[in-house]
Amino acid sequence: MGDTGGVSSARSVPRQEPTPMPRLAVYPLIVCVLAVAAAVVSFVQGNWLGIVWVLLAGLASNMTWYYVKRDKAAKAAEGAPAGGAAKPV
Repeated sequence: MGDTGGVSSARSVPRQEPTPMPRLAVYPLIVCVLAVAAAVVSFVQGNWLGIVWVLLAGLASNMTWYYVKRDKAAKAAEGAPAGGAAKPV
């Protein structure tokens, strides 16, 4: 009925949360998703202008990967020893 003074059975486990996506990578990701949606709508309507949306989606996708890799390389360079070289991207 009360506290017995025993050790709690719940373990204290540190939580590992994923590293957040860099803010600059979020914007081209949003553009990529919207461009894909616009391309689908355009092709469904029979408009071949959807090819431009597909190209824009590809460009935005490449920009997203660039910003993510750049952020990873910057974080790896922060953790590298002062005299050592950073990992290549």
